[in-house]
Amino acid sequence: MIDIIKMSQKRFLPYILSLFVFLAPLGIFAQATDSLQIIDYGAPQEYEIGGIKVVGANFSDDNAIIAITGLKVGDKVRVPGEKIYRAIKALWKLRLFTDVQIYQEKKIGDVIFLEIFVQERPRLARHSFKNVKKSRHDELNDEVNKFLLKGGIVTDNVKTNASNAIKEYYVGKGFLDVAVSVEELPDDKLVNAVKLVFDVNKGDKVKIQDITFSGISIKAKKLRKKMDNTKPKRKLFSSSRYVKEDYEADKKSIIAYYNTLGFRDALIESDSIWREEDGDLRIHMNVNEGNRYYFRNIVWKGNSIYDEQTLATVLGIEKGDIYNTELLETRLRFSQDGRDVSTLYLDNGYLFFNVDPVETAISGDSIDLELRISEGPQATIDKVVISGNDRTHEHVIRRELRTRPGEKFSRSAIIRSQREVINLGYFNPETMDIQTPVNPQQGTVDIEYVLEEKPSDQLELSAGWAGGGRGVIGTLGVSFNNFSVRNIFKKEAWSPLPQGDGQRLSLRAQTNGRFFQSYNISFTEPWLGGKKPTSFTVAGFYNRFAFGDRAFNNFQKFVIAGATVTLGTRLKWPDDNFISQTALTLQNLSLENWGRGLFITDEGFVVTDGNYYNFNITQTFTRSTVSDPLFPKSGSRFSLAVGLTPPYSLFNDKDYRKLSVGEKFKFLEYHKWRINAEWYTELFDKFVLKADAKIGMIDAYNDDIGISPFERFQLGGDGLANQQFGAYTGVDIISLRGYDENELPANLQNGSVVATPIFNKFTIELRYPLSLNPSSTIYALAFLQGGNSYRTFRDYNPFDIRRSVGMGLRVFLPMFGTLGFDYGIGFDKSPAAGETGFLGQYGRFNIILGFEPE
Repeated sequence: MIDIIKMSQKRFLPYILSLFVFLAPLGIFAQATDSLQIIDYGAPQEYEIGGIKVVGANFSDDNAIIAITGLKVGDKVRVPGEKIYRAIKALWKLRLFTDVQIYQEKKIGDVIFLEIFVQERPRLARHSFKNVKKSRHDELNDEVNKFLLKGGIVTDNVKTNASNAIKEYYVGKGFLDVAVSVEELPDDKLVNAVKLVFDVNKGDKVKIQDITFSGISIKAKKLRKKMDNTKPKRKLFSSSRYVKEDYEADKKSIIAYYNTLGFRDALIESDSIWREEDGDLRIHMNVNEGNRYYFRNIVWKGNSIYDEQTLATVLGIEKGDIYNTELLETRLRFSQDGRDVSTLYLDNGYLFFNVDPVETAISGDSIDLELRISEGPQATIDKVVISGNDRTHEHVIRRELRTRPGEKFSRSAIIRSQREVINLGYFNPETMDIQTPVNPQQGTVDIEYVLEEKPSDQLELSAGWAGGGRGVIGTLGVSFNNFSVRNIFKKEAWSPLPQGDGQRLSLRAQTNGRFFQSYNISFTEPWLGGKKPTSFTVAGFYNRFAFGDRAFNNFQKFVIAGATVTLGTRLKWPDDNFISQTALTLQNLSLENWGRGLFITDEGFVVTDGNYYNFNITQTFTRSTVSDPLFPKSGSRFSLAVGLTPPYSLFNDKDYRKLSVGEKFKFLEYHKWRINAEWYTELFDKFVLKADAKIGMIDAYNDDIGISPFERFQLGGDGLANQQFGAYTGVDIISLRGYDENELPANLQNGSVVATPIFNKFTIELRYPLSLNPSSTIYALAFLQGGNSYRTFRDYNPFDIRRSVGMGLRVFLPMFGTLGFDYGIGFDKSPAAGETGFLGQYGRFNIILGFEPE
């Protein structure tokens, strides 16, 4: 039997009314299940709590509920009283229950036993979307899961927040009229659980019909271009949508653009947004440009290290120049090209340097500036810390750094160190971070390089079909780019291979059995001796080509074997971006009845038989400021390579005009030149422009001998098929997109494709990164390319080139190298026989597998 409290109406009527207002909705009164006994209390009485029981809590802990009420067994409580009210209020604040009541279960003398009844809110079992494409589900789940928790309490706030998140998602896509309703349904599998169904009516996408301006002297088109996110629907493939946050950012961009033109007071006084009858938006902005200002007098204050003339030269702003606060800030602090006053001081250790530009006078359209400098003391590097190098040994990284303890702080040294570490190819350039905690009291700074290792080894495993009855060609190659020779005999260092010392080991084998065999091995130690950046490379190769059958007198064979030793070092003059490499190469070329053209003398004699020896020394000078070898965004790379053989003809009195081809070229003599140049510039919105030029030529010491039939150049094709059969065959293979080898006139002689003494190739590429993840770097490109080959120096004309245009894709996978394709359309060639249509006649696919061809 459950008792209900009754008080004297006369004495306690006000108290009862107030108690009813607060407690009746909370369930302090209840009906008895059997009979109702009404106890009349003339006054509130005090009881001792003899026991507390919780009813209705299936998911919540009983002890936790009791603890939250503040009621404890043994406590004194007045009935009715404030403690009961506070207990119920505390449970309601949890928002976990739809009903809360406290019953008097029984009473023994002055001991009361309480029963807390709660009805829990339903729990979320799952949710789903209605009228939503499956492709959108993952993105919407990311949005609503910020508010929905499986097994969590479902409240009106939870449903509202989730619905609003869906609306914001669609508004961000341009669907401003989106409507979302949520239906709460009982779950048929779980008790006291519900499923939420979000019904989405996205409506039509609302586009911006036009953006207009008033009060402007600048063309509206230029202002619209500064709005990166809010654009009118003017172009076929351009995105047009209105997002409030993006629109506000675009308005700031417009003002920033005005500031670069000298309009320092420009502002958007008002703007209007309205809907047209067709539902599209129109935006109008009323601009107050103000006056255009110019720099007048610029005064330096506080400078003692550098004089005013030096600082003014770095600043590069003259009296009468348009007042451009963005340019001023760039020239004062952290210009991308290092031309700023801040870099001047930071490179000399003045880490605490600061400069504050103050407008001291405005007269008419002119502004006077005072540049107040606080030079501060020089900072010394205390500690240089490297972290994140899980595989690469620390000394491999540290030897590349230009920042060392005890030296003065230098911003340029940090940037150069970052570039050198990235160029190792072992770390993710996107996540590399450099921390510089400062200790002002001691005047020191620590430099911490935070790195993230990425895979650097490569595996080449492929099979391809070669025509002409040669069958399947299999290729197996591995490149270990962070190898460690000294740990080969240490069992604990094999994980799975000894690594971490920055050495490179490459092994490659390619064969289809009797027709073709190719074996290559190379090893590089980048720091010979470990103290100076002197690299040492040793490489060897053996290639054999054989066709036909001796029994039918049509057997042909070409074998070339060789070894190369290379020594390289970093130079200090003209600057330390220069690298010198000297390579010593010895090759033996053996031909037997080789009738496949390719090697031909100036007189037109085809080299078919004989043994030939090529002993040469190649000197290469390279200057590189490229920061990321996989996807360079800035910098340049120039190289000049000169290959020389001994001038054997100077040491004998042979009449080479009377010698046979085999005797004349038994010991090859030539001088060979290669010039390569690359430039990279980041344009806008991640687009990168690459410009490339390649020139090669080979000539003879002795006109009586003529140019060597070997070591020439073969331009055309994709460089891949040629590499399978032409690698290390005595010619340099250079691709030309849009053209096969037989589509360049100089490459054809007597119906055969031959190598030529001269070539040039020029390329412009526009690149856009799709993914810069080190596990899969992907970018798309569009290109313009032109090149040609020439038989003699008299024929050479750099403007006589074969042009092409096209697009392509590159995917770099650490274990497989570079993969991709190009599709080029060659304009300066005759249509291919048997091909129809423009693309079929002039277009060519180039395939890239494992490496980027020249």
